[in-house]
Amino acid sequence: MNRKGGKPVSRIPTFHKRPAGASQTPELPAAKKDASGPAAQPPGTAASAEASRSKPPDVRETALPLPVVRVPQVGLEAPSLFASAELASVAAAVAARTSLTTASKSWGLAEPAQYSLMTVSPRPALRRYDSEHHIPEPDQSRAFETEADRPTSRHPAKDEMLPQDPEEEYGVKVRSSVALNASGDGKTSQPADALHETEVSQEQAIMDEQPPWETETMNTLELSKDSRSSSDAESEEEYADEKREDHELVEAHREPLAMSPPEISGLQEERANATVSTFLVASEGPAQAQSARSTKSSGCSGFALFCILPTALLLLGGLGQHVWHYGLPLSVAQLTAQLELHWLEGFVPEPCSADCRVQLVESIPVGLYQSLPSSRRSIADSWLRLLNKANSSVQIAAFYFSLRGGDSQGRLVFEQLKGLKSKGVTLQIAVNAPQTSREDTAELAAAGAEVREVDLQAVTGGIVHTKLWVVDQKHFYLGSANMDWRSLSQVKEVGLSVENCSCLARDASRLFGVYWSIGGAVNGSLPPYWPARLSALSSSQNPLRLKLNGVPARVYLSSAPPQISARGRSDDLSAILSVIADARSFIHISVMDYLPLSQYTEPLRFWPAIDSALRAAACTRGVQVRLLVSCWKHSPGPMFPFLQSLLVLGRPQLKCDIDVKMFTVPSTAEQMKIPFARVNHAKYMVTDRVVYIGTSNWSENYFTHTAGAGVVVNQTGSVIKGGQETLQSQAEELFLRDWTSDYASRLSLDGVDVCPRGAH
Repeated sequence: MNRKGGKPVSRIPTFHKRPAGASQTPELPAAKKDASGPAAQPPGTAASAEASRSKPPDVRETALPLPVVRVPQVGLEAPSLFASAELASVAAAVAARTSLTTASKSWGLAEPAQYSLMTVSPRPALRRYDSEHHIPEPDQSRAFETEADRPTSRHPAKDEMLPQDPEEEYGVKVRSSVALNASGDGKTSQPADALHETEVSQEQAIMDEQPPWETETMNTLELSKDSRSSSDAESEEEYADEKREDHELVEAHREPLAMSPPEISGLQEERANATVSTFLVASEGPAQAQSARSTKSSGCSGFALFCILPTALLLLGGLGQHVWHYGLPLSVAQLTAQLELHWLEGFVPEPCSADCRVQLVESIPVGLYQSLPSSRRSIADSWLRLLNKANSSVQIAAFYFSLRGGDSQGRLVFEQLKGLKSKGVTLQIAVNAPQTSREDTAELAAAGAEVREVDLQAVTGGIVHTKLWVVDQKHFYLGSANMDWRSLSQVKEVGLSVENCSCLARDASRLFGVYWSIGGAVNGSLPPYWPARLSALSSSQNPLRLKLNGVPARVYLSSAPPQISARGRSDDLSAILSVIADARSFIHISVMDYLPLSQYTEPLRFWPAIDSALRAAACTRGVQVRLLVSCWKHSPGPMFPFLQSLLVLGRPQLKCDIDVKMFTVPSTAEQMKIPFARVNHAKYMVTDRVVYIGTSNWSENYFTHTAGAGVVVNQTGSVIKGGQETLQSQAEELFLRDWTSDYASRLSLDGVDVCPRGAH
């Protein structure tokens, strides 16, 4: 079939099947014996061979093409022995025009493009023959007579020769050149003498007799549609191959004419077997190809489903989680901020150092502990040490800058900060706004520092009270000391210096990043979402597991207020309350101010969060509570009645183990002239299990409005080797030194003015 044009082009012509509604069906004509015709010549004569060569096949007709029929062989075979293409055409035409529904004979051939499956119909009766006689010439006038015109009686002797097995099948290969005329009446378009040009013996005719085949019903339109589904290139190649094959088969069928009947029978049997094998391969080929395509398509669909479905579920789950935490974005700016999701980080965590060098550092005011020199490093020395280690960056968050005062240590630190730019070190400063004095920050900015003023008052109603250094994201400092020369020599301070601890220093850098982000925001507003790069790397639920001076520890950072705490960051107040709740034996606290009220906001509010936790620990769990507060001229008056109420709990009726002392830094007349100096400014807590070091005083505003930070270290249960010391033991030693010193006095229950404002 010409697949490109969509029209059937026969290489082996055949006839259209008569429609199912036809009332008459043509059948095989009766043979007419006429020895005078060309058909009477022996098949091996030169005249017969010359006639077969000189008579080319007829032109191609528009009917469906007669295929090369290749079928499985069952039982006996009757190979085709048509001596010429013309005689084969006659047999094929007769087979094509014979009714498929008659009881006596049923002929059918499949179309070549489809190799349709065939079923066996009862084979026709074989007429008695004599090997010496030849096939008579068919009568052209009765070549395609109808069922009504056929004789109804047969010769008994001839009928006795019918085979007993009606299910025999044959492999047949037929080349036909007979065509229907325009009217389709079943008459040949060639003259009558053309059908008598070839003569064969009756034995050859019997062997060439076509087996009764019945093709399965197939829609011609479906055949054409399926044929056109292949590419034009494949159609042309297949057409060329089949044409070459047909030519070879025609030439092959001419060879046996010079052979004896037994030789011809054997040769034709071999060719029939080969034809059947070819048919099986050809019929199975498209099915296997279709099966392979189906399997491949099914595999691709399964693979796509396997990849796409989990991805879609993950995306939907991530979107749902994101909307749950952040809500739907209302603007492009919010969408941009939301793109930095916290859970996108941590898939490939950057390696960091966890074997840290840690030291508790403090500032001892001049004139304090003169007879007891401290073995601890001072805060000034720790700052200078960190600056000497700086190679790339220094980040500082501070309440204010005032380092160039009367103390030499402050000026030395300031000069080191100014020289960072010349060393190729970036200096970033986030300072509270508004500043009362910008001299230091302006000079540092002129030297190359990046300075941002953080107006937290416009955002939360508080100030930036954090005191934090981060160097190269490997070292950091956190404590009570401001960037003030007085904090280095005139105020008692306590802090924590950490070196070679990038795991924790990176988390501290994220704390600084929050202040830096607020300082760079338009109109000093908070971003709708904190970006993932500022999310906490440690928390009370997921502390960092480090080694501090070789001793295993669990450490995390906290911050206040909650409004500026990035995702995952533990709230500073919650950290303090958890440390109090975790204590089993004692709680030691050193803080400048302790007030269960709203100290800087109106109207005045009672704020019992920490106070209630301490009372519960002392009165219900039997924990020893020691509270050391500062007494100086700026101490809030309401603080002391609250402290006295704690002491009442120690009476015999309750037996709560609570004690309160005031710490006073002695001053000379000259030292008393120094503003905001000569005070215990420390803010830390140590228990039998945990150490907390912070930057906030203990009143409501420092935890609800003011920016602060803290670090919690837990080394409970860690194995201590010789020469090692836990941070908890260092903090406990420092507290007991102050608690038992001459500068700490017990709070009186009866006194009204227990801390004279003018006393130092």
